[in-house]
Amino acid sequence: MIPTIEWHGSLVRMVDQRKLPSRIEWVTCKTHKDVVRAIEKMVIRGAPAIGVAAAMGLALGAGTIRTRDYGRFLDRFKEMGREMVRARPTAVNLRWAVERMVRLAEQVRGQPVEDVKAALRAESQEILDEDIRINRRIGQNGQTLVPAGSTILTHCNAGSLATGGYGTALGVIRAAHENGKDIQVIADETRPWLQGLRITAFELMEEGIPVFVIADSAAGSLMRMKRIHLVITGADRIAANGDVANKIGTYSVAVLARENGIPFYVAAPLSTIDPSIESGESIPIEERDPAEVCKVGRTSMGPAGVCALNPAFDMTPAKYVSGIITEAGIIRAPYREGIEHALGPASAEI
Repeated sequence: MIPTIEWHGSLVRMVDQRKLPSRIEWVTCKTHKDVVRAIEKMVIRGAPAIGVAAAMGLALGAGTIRTRDYGRFLDRFKEMGREMVRARPTAVNLRWAVERMVRLAEQVRGQPVEDVKAALRAESQEILDEDIRINRRIGQNGQTLVPAGSTILTHCNAGSLATGGYGTALGVIRAAHENGKDIQVIADETRPWLQGLRITAFELMEEGIPVFVIADSAAGSLMRMKRIHLVITGADRIAANGDVANKIGTYSVAVLARENGIPFYVAAPLSTIDPSIESGESIPIEERDPAEVCKVGRTSMGPAGVCALNPAFDMTPAKYVSGIITEAGIIRAPYREGIEHALGPASAEI
């Protein structure tokens, strides 16, 4: 697997996912603003991955603060955190990582500023390493839901490149494959950025897992023909009641799965759950540049001046979700109670 993001000496570098699969290029970030731009411009994407990027970006930014006064350092560091949070509004992992880094900076009050900077860098690396460990646990928990010989539909990319490594939805698929379950995958192309076609298919082919790509609009027909046995997606934010925000098009897939009697699972770390959000109706949905809908790469596909709408995410009500696969186990309805339990002591099955 290609590393999603890593420390490269004193700098942070990440794979430019806009260039995949045609070539592998690295973007090197020298300041926290470089990381903010990389998140905004889709160089790195996926809720867990941008959480890791935020942590590393803040550690990188901390190193550029030229003061020995802890108070001034903390003020500037918190401002960097606020800049980072504004980069993408929907994925809660970004805010979670920023809050974790700020808490650490506050906890080491009284230490020399240079020691604080070193602690922040170490914490950012731990967030990366922890994410990979969590994803592997999600994979092992989730693969128990995958029947041998099944065909799995997934939407967008929730693989190693959308996380610190291994993946959430694709982590479940990887674990099922590693357990010899003889599965195959159908990946929605995922308009307008084509993450399913460009990144999910690329990752699965690298792993030797059979994969077919379909147009987003083909999912319902294949479900009706019984060619899909279950759906697994990732998530960018999960509300306290189990409503799920994920890449635009997820809601349609969930409704189609319910209509056709197919289980619809969401794989996500506990850090993706936002207990401060009562329901999905309160999750902010990012609206991106309409030009993304009208162009493929730099090529315009529509008439000059055509208008477009480009919500980057949608909300799937909890009633369509068969289970939420986390590192603590599989949360099932009633979700509010299950989520409250999961965010306490970890358990194997919730």
